[in-house]
Amino acid sequence: MLSNIRIVLVETFHPGNIGAVARAMKNMGLSQLTLVNPRVFPDPEATSRAAGAKDLLEQVRVVSSLEEAIHDCQLVIGTSARERTFDLPLMDLESAAELMLDEAPGGTLAILFGRETMGLNNAEMLACNRHLYIEANPEYPVLNIAQAVQLVCYELWRTHRKRDGATPPATAPYARQDEMQLFYAHLERVLRQTHFIIPQHEGRVLDKLQRFFNRARPEKSELGILRGILASVEESLQTESTPPDTSP
Repeated sequence: MLSNIRIVLVETFHPGNIGAVARAMKNMGLSQLTLVNPRVFPDPEATSRAAGAKDLLEQVRVVSSLEEAIHDCQLVIGTSARERTFDLPLMDLESAAELMLDEAPGGTLAILFGRETMGLNNAEMLACNRHLYIEANPEYPVLNIAQAVQLVCYELWRTHRKRDGATPPATAPYARQDEMQLFYAHLERVLRQTHFIIPQHEGRVLDKLQRFFNRARPEKSELGILRGILASVEESLQTESTPPDTSP
């Protein structure tokens, strides 16, 4: 189950932190590490800080966008020291670990960690299904990125060991991120065709709808129904716009 959980570091500045994260992951049995636009990698400092986890660094996947990092994931959890800011279900370490281990047998999951200086931005949190908040001293709640990863990985390992091989509850397959992105594009197209979205007054309706569906997390079958409804609307619009055949 732990092998299906992916740690994603977004635009990491210090290469030493990458090595420290790899070490923290190997300590707790995780192996999937993806880097989104790291400032420097590979780097000797990363290798040095990884210690006995150099094999994880050799398998690191480096990508240019967050979309590429999470496209095949059915659950994406963003970590942030900002509490209750992103209009997403808020989870603590224990509840997040339980959810991830429930779903890990069914597909790939991702946990996002942002930049050392500013964390994840609003657009990156918009791509998430859940918000993980690590409770700490309110006077200084900001953790070093390697410390944050260590805490998350430890809770995953502890929960995994506590279950001691017990079979997680069966869950219906959820839609992956790439499938959700296709749905969002389809939804936007239909909303424009029906003039629900007016170009001069778009507002934030698309962002709000994306947040809603990310919170709801439709199953694959439910997403198929939604796509079918949109296709039906498009077909009706096309029929209405087609002039009648008046030829003799």
